[in-house]
Amino acid sequence: MTTIQIPGIRHFSNQVEEMTDGINLTIGEPDFPTPENIKQAGIDAIKQNLTGYSHNAGLLELRQKVSIFFKEKYSMHYSPEEEIIITNGASEGLDSVIRTILSDGDEVILPVPCYPAYESLVRLNGGKCVYLDTTNTAFKPDPAKLKTLINNRTKAIILNYPSNPTGVMLEKEEMDAIAKVLQEHELFIISDEIYSENIFNKTHLSFGKYNELRDSLFIVHGLSKSHAMTGWRIGFLLGPALLMEQVLKVHLNNAICASTPSQYAAIEALTKNKDTPSTMNQSYKVRRDYIKERLNKMGVDAILPSGTFYIFPSIEKFEINSYDFATQLLHNQNVAVVPGNSFSEYGEGYIRISYANTMEQLKTGMNRLEAFISEL
Repeated sequence: MTTIQIPGIRHFSNQVEEMTDGINLTIGEPDFPTPENIKQAGIDAIKQNLTGYSHNAGLLELRQKVSIFFKEKYSMHYSPEEEIIITNGASEGLDSVIRTILSDGDEVILPVPCYPAYESLVRLNGGKCVYLDTTNTAFKPDPAKLKTLINNRTKAIILNYPSNPTGVMLEKEEMDAIAKVLQEHELFIISDEIYSENIFNKTHLSFGKYNELRDSLFIVHGLSKSHAMTGWRIGFLLGPALLMEQVLKVHLNNAICASTPSQYAAIEALTKNKDTPSTMNQSYKVRRDYIKERLNKMGVDAILPSGTFYIFPSIEKFEINSYDFATQLLHNQNVAVVPGNSFSEYGEGYIRISYANTMEQLKTGMNRLEAFISEL
């Protein structure tokens, strides 16, 4: 544990929160409130004393709603009785899968830059991270490179699209090429699709659409990002029955079950709030376009995100490492961003900016960033 670091996201977020006029562009959390009817469903559950344990895998009614959601939206069928577990957020779903499948010395391929918890979870469970560098391929995995990394020690690959921190999505042809490589090898595939509902002008394609991968595929999903429900801690884990039977043992010994009132709120979200993500996405798109325009005017390069609420601009031209850049920006302008090296060493030379914030805060933040850059 002494080798595991507090994520850079929290390091900078915690500091800026102590500043009276700080601008926090670090946290990946919707700035919208949970919709009122969803909150009311949770309140009603509490008032009706629906506050005990649920089935370890989650309320059957909720698992049925999750099954319907994936069938209607992504044309995938997962049995609510055997192939879906409701977890304490997507994070616990990831943890439960990784605990289940890893043995000491197993290798897990991570396309990088990537969400820092992936590396921590792999290492905490005795695994070794093998990095697939995407910095020269527009932050998308090169199938040929991927193939060279797979060997008899490879246990799994973790895929995350739309991507945190880059906001990049994969096109169908790109997914087809990756899927072709994966089906030729015996390994588990963990597809973290928590941002699948936060997309702009595109259609999310799930790795669950490949029948040839189904027997070794776990899909991680949830309501934190899509319905502004981060604190409710509701995640969905989907996988083949034979594997999910084993994951359930880890989940129930770890958490017993997800919060029961939160599960009732989730039923409401999936039943009556199907349009909530698209409503939030309209605002995110306006903010994304504003941030990209401001960065362009500053002469800062960044790939236009297709999803999430992050942008990952390059700061290489300033000849300062990402940690020092973020530290100086924080202390000089009271603006917090996340240094790219928080997302592995392959994120060096970049910073992550979250635009899950008000336009007023974003404008102030960009004005201060511009002033900081002009002095470098």
